[in-house]
Amino acid sequence: MATTVNSIPQYLLQSKAIKLEPAKPFTWASGWKSPIYCDNRITLSFPEVRTAIKNAFAEKIKQHYPQVEVIAGVATGAIAQGALVAEVMNLPFAYVRSAPKKHGMENLIEGVVKPGQKVVVVEDLISTGGSSLQAVDALRKAGADVLGMVAIFTYGFATAENNFKTADCKLITLTNYMELLDLALETGFIKVDQLDILKQWRQSPETWMQ
Repeated sequence: MATTVNSIPQYLLQSKAIKLEPAKPFTWASGWKSPIYCDNRITLSFPEVRTAIKNAFAEKIKQHYPQVEVIAGVATGAIAQGALVAEVMNLPFAYVRSAPKKHGMENLIEGVVKPGQKVVVVEDLISTGGSSLQAVDALRKAGADVLGMVAIFTYGFATAENNFKTADCKLITLTNYMELLDLALETGFIKVDQLDILKQWRQSPETWMQ
């Protein structure tokens, strides 16, 4: 693994949390064909990687959201990431389900978030931002003051940028698609001809290869 704590793109590539396969595209749950696949849960299997991500999150939160009182993870991908960040920052932790639990207390938010508390939401991946912003909306409806969100990685889609702007939610990420491609080319994970394909995909992912 890389030894530079701040080299998040390198950690993602080396741990294979992000895979780049322009010649063998992946199929997303949405049906989109994609030359990239991201599963940041994999980073949890590598102590060095998860520690680097945890510390980078804490650094970004202290820098951009110094008033934070609660860390909230988005289920399911960011539950562990959020808990790690809350632990290192010595803050309360909660997480937001995609839908209310169907039994018991029927909770949508698990953990204690009091009205008026200043919350930072932790996410592992931003694509369109839809599911991430549902968590923000749930916290706001519960009375929380959502300062913003931090995420490991974003594809940088215009749709996501517009969605976060509409929701009036600040987004800070540890790395992004273009940073990742630059490093992938520099370190030999991809070749120059593959770089063009990867850039083209991001311009219109919903119609790519159709």
